[in-house]
Amino acid sequence: RHGKWGLWLVCALKGSVFPKALVVAVPCAALSAAIHYLVHNSGDQAQQVGPGGTGNTMLGGFSFVLGFLVVFRSQQAYSRWWEGCTLMQQLRGQLFGAFTNCISFCNLAPDKRPEVSHFQHKIVRLMSLVHGLALMQVSEAGNNTLEFLELDDFDPASLKFLDGCQYKCEVVMQWVERVILDAHENNVLKIAPPILSRVFNELGNGLVLLNNAEKLNDFPMPFPLSQAV
Repeated sequence: RHGKWGLWLVCALKGSVFPKALVVAVPCAALSAAIHYLVHNSGDQAQQVGPGGTGNTMLGGFSFVLGFLVVFRSQQAYSRWWEGCTLMQQLRGQLFGAFTNCISFCNLAPDKRPEVSHFQHKIVRLMSLVHGLALMQVSEAGNNTLEFLELDDFDPASLKFLDGCQYKCEVVMQWVERVILDAHENNVLKIAPPILSRVFNELGNGLVLLNNAEKLNDFPMPFPLSQAV
């Protein structure tokens, strides 16, 4: 972690390339300082000796390497940010596709209306919950509390268990799948098995996308490269 002002990143020694680099850089710097002192304190020789083309070449090479590192780091940071945004938007699309399939294939029989209404209210709340938890899982903001659709009708013991577990999205996804299976068994959903399997595929793909987005947060840019830049 970089810390608030980035001081930890600059001063950290574990995994840093600076100690080994200083073994070579310090003697060279001391030799350069000694030569500079001798040349500029030897009378007329100071005017005869100058950096010439070699100094300009070294400065140009240093500027090129520094510019390359800055541009490389900026490109990597932007590509990682864009990849994270893309993955979260794809996750949203997967959840929305699964949700619309469940709503579209609800039983239209009049005697099933109360059960269908109960199922629709429950599934939309679960989808809201799993998407919000996914956003919180990849967020680094200090106050990452998001608003969900009300969960008053849910079992308090289940919500308490969810609040204390580590993998909240995976738990809620199991709830979603269980609700869909119960609705299909009770004939609340009139959906063909191939289409129902596509719903579960979309939910599974959503979890894969979430894990890929979380990867960007769990595996930052290598520390030696970040510190050097």
